[in-house]
Amino acid sequence: MDSKILILDKERIQRKLRRMAYEIWERHCKETTLHFVAVEGTGTHVAHQLANHLTEISPLKIHFHSLPIDKRNPLAHTSQFSENLNDKPVVLIDDVANSGKTLLYAMKPLLTFMPKSIIIAVLVDRKHKSFPVSPDIVGHTVATTLQDHIEVVCDGDEIKGAYLQ
Repeated sequence: MDSKILILDKERIQRKLRRMAYEIWERHCKETTLHFVAVEGTGTHVAHQLANHLTEISPLKIHFHSLPIDKRNPLAHTSQFSENLNDKPVVLIDDVANSGKTLLYAMKPLLTFMPKSIIIAVLVDRKHKSFPVSPDIVGHTVATTLQDHIEVVCDGDEIKGAYLQ
């Protein structure tokens, strides 16, 4: 499939992100701080948008960590965190859970610590995955074939849309 099909426009994305922020707040209402670990790239944009919504609705203080991962070769780069994540609540964030591989490998550096909790939040979740990863907080779920791909498009910090290819 060469054509792109719009599955989420800018307005719907903002509504989904706001609802996701409420879900994160519900799960962490007894916390004072959260650690957002964003998969570098579009995942970082999703994390910043989630944080904006979360700061509007809660007193949570958000600590950002960017996680560089080569999605084609996830073992090519080993990530280190400058901050200790022991006994801290962590939200791992990416734009799309396509095959599940990126999120699975993103867990590896987190497991060098003993976080209080780890939840996974994605804007779009594909139901057909090759790896056993199930996001906890999902903006939009799409049933796809294994050949389909979902792409989230950004312009600067603004998330413009999500497309099925």
